[in-house]
Amino acid sequence: MMTMRLMRFGTKKKPTYRIVVMDSKRARQSQALDILGTYTPLDDPAGVQIDLDKAKAWLAKGVRPSSTVKSLLDRVAKSEKPADVNA
Repeated sequence: MMTMRLMRFGTKKKPTYRIVVMDSKRARQSQALDILGTYTPLDDPAGVQIDLDKAKAWLAKGVRPSSTVKSLLDRVAKSEKPADVNA
């Protein structure tokens, strides 16, 4: 089964994560099929960059996101939506 999850990079106590698509049975630092974006939790506010078009394409193929990646996708999708013009 394919999953969308975080792959840790960065130095000790200063993590940076890549949002990747890979087989769920592989180790965290294994070869990823595709890199969708990055997540830097220590920035203020936390930095999230995701290619939503790629993510939607993988989700359409049946890839399941981890709970953390799902919340990051929701956050990015919410910030990408245009504001209501009539309001």
